[in-house]
Amino acid sequence: MQFSVSIKKNYEFRRVYNKGKSAATSRVVVYCRPCRTAQQNHLGITVGTKIGKAVIRNKIRRRIKEIYRTNEEKLKSGYEIVIVARVRSREAQYEELEHDILKLCAKLGIVK
Repeated sequence: MQFSVSIKKNYEFRRVYNKGKSAATSRVVVYCRPCRTAQQNHLGITVGTKIGKAVIRNKIRRRIKEIYRTNEEKLKSGYEIVIVARVRSREAQYEELEHDILKLCAKLGIVK
């Protein structure tokens, strides 16, 4: 994730949820909004406790980070992006998650 910065603060997540656009599938939800710094993206990943215990949540979080890292050059810069994993992401294969995330990013207009 050389072109990105992590979103860590609660108010940063809230700002993207409230003022951003969203698109969803049964496995993930992607929120985005333009940010001030046009050189880099801000990425936040949310995996709730309904999905499972810590091992499963961390596995899904690692998958989402890797999907973002490998497809980072396909995305426009200058956006705050939050990816929220839903319960059905627990049974999803890596390729299915990747397809969903790229499809949602294209729907939101953040793919080059």
